[in-house]
Amino acid sequence: MDFFEVALTQRSIRRFKPDPVPDEVLWKVLDTAIRAPSSGNSQPWIWLVVRDAGKRQAIGQEVLRRMEASGGLERMRQLAAREQDPSNRRIWTSAANFRTDMAQAPVFIIPCLYTPGVPAANQRTLNGGSSIFGAVQNLMLAARAEGLGTSLTGANDDILRAELHLPEDAVPTCLIPLGYPDGERFGPTTRKPIDTVTYWDDWGAAKKQG
Repeated sequence: MDFFEVALTQRSIRRFKPDPVPDEVLWKVLDTAIRAPSSGNSQPWIWLVVRDAGKRQAIGQEVLRRMEASGGLERMRQLAAREQDPSNRRIWTSAANFRTDMAQAPVFIIPCLYTPGVPAANQRTLNGGSSIFGAVQNLMLAARAEGLGTSLTGANDDILRAELHLPEDAVPTCLIPLGYPDGERFGPTTRKPIDTVTYWDDWGAAKKQG
């Protein structure tokens, strides 16, 4: 696929077919992820690929439990019910439904910041994030190019550590369910117009015409 077609049609996919993702496709997507730049070329990452159904179920159930306990799931449903715009209503409904059954995705990928000997607290910084989220986006774009859907989702440290035996100095940054879309389509996506979020040479300055 053309790069711009990949980038302009990537969107969050939250319903997945049970079809397994071939090993060679996963390796290709992961190899694309690690080509991203990082601070000082430190490459401070480990990529956990979770296909075990029991582990995915345990992680998904804990995400659901926390969402219900915090009231987040109910807020999503209320926002969907109040939303007048059909597109936004679908987004909130899809997000709520996704949390109830994350384990439907045949693969979870958990990118972890990991620099042996560096305390976890030192990795939970903006600089730490800047060294891995370029690679995360590489992974998601590569998945799109292979016809795979992804959704960037928050990680719950406790359950990930318990299920996947993470060491103390490994910091899970997010959780990415991955699989072939089931009834959902890729973009084009709707975003704010570029000229409303871009300034030239000075804060608040629009580009001069001519």
